[in-house]
Amino acid sequence: MDAPKKTPTIQDVARHAQVSAATVSRVLSSPERVSESTRDRVTKAVRDTGYTINQAARTLRMQRAKTILTAMPGIGNPFYSTILDAVVTTAASRGYGVLVTGRLGDDPAKWLSDYYQSNRADGLLLFDGFLDTRKLHAITGANTQMPLVAAYDELPDPQINSVITDNLQAAERAVAHLHALGHRRIGHISGPSRNTFPNERLVGFRKAMFEQRLETREDWIFAGDYTMAGGRAAAGYFRSLKEMPTAVFAGNDEMGIGLIAALRKAGIECPRDISVIGFDDISISENYSPALTTMRQPREEIGRIAVETLINILERTVPSSEPIRVLLQSELVVRESTAAPGRG
Repeated sequence: MDAPKKTPTIQDVARHAQVSAATVSRVLSSPERVSESTRDRVTKAVRDTGYTINQAARTLRMQRAKTILTAMPGIGNPFYSTILDAVVTTAASRGYGVLVTGRLGDDPAKWLSDYYQSNRADGLLLFDGFLDTRKLHAITGANTQMPLVAAYDELPDPQINSVITDNLQAAERAVAHLHALGHRRIGHISGPSRNTFPNERLVGFRKAMFEQRLETREDWIFAGDYTMAGGRAAAGYFRSLKEMPTAVFAGNDEMGIGLIAALRKAGIECPRDISVIGFDDISISENYSPALTTMRQPREEIGRIAVETLINILERTVPSSEPIRVLLQSELVVRESTAAPGRG
């Protein structure tokens, strides 16, 4: 009977590539630290010897769970489905699993601390802007890079790594689009402000109105909650006014669609009587009637870059002296819900 074939080791790879075992380990864990010729030799040696990394053993040695905790405010929200898919796919390509959670409870700092101290998760992707990240710094201690990347629509904690879109500038472009169509009476359905930070889309709306030399009427600003029900409530509010705006910038697509639907029931048609522009470009926006003009957030990029950033931090492939800031640009997508005023 043939003796069982010996499983190749890292020392076998080193001998085959004529380098040290430490160099092989460096190529496998931090390839950017090794010259291209050495990487090629080690890669060929790995292939020739049939060596495979024992991921479980590597995880134990590194004391890592190889798991990322992802906190989202509403897992059922259609905005997050594309982001979550990108998170899971990208994490898997880097050898990491993903745990998904909703709201983190009354004491998120303690809850997360338990996760880190028990090695159940290595880092956190935070999509929930209602969580006050300033309370999380004690988890890793002072002067330590926190294994956290935030990606939400408010100004992030300056000490936290962040991947966000240009909410303020995108809101300005939304108002500029309405202004270019001829609208001068423009209202806004804002989202909630979080953690004492002002809502950036509301700030962008006010800034754009000032720059376009338009009156910002406070009675044309409705405090919404990012839901279709909030959009319907805004419709009832605007209808109760003596004078309605001719166009509305909604803080997200769900509120914009809720607004259009409720106004239609009252005989007010979009865009014949009122133009509406949303924000996010969720899947229903293109298929609604009228198809919704919106500011498209690059959701797949948000998920992918947030994961890549967090894993690079965990694996120390990026400098840790300063927080990482990534700003992505939203795109204006013009559809049927915006038109020149007074068509009817």
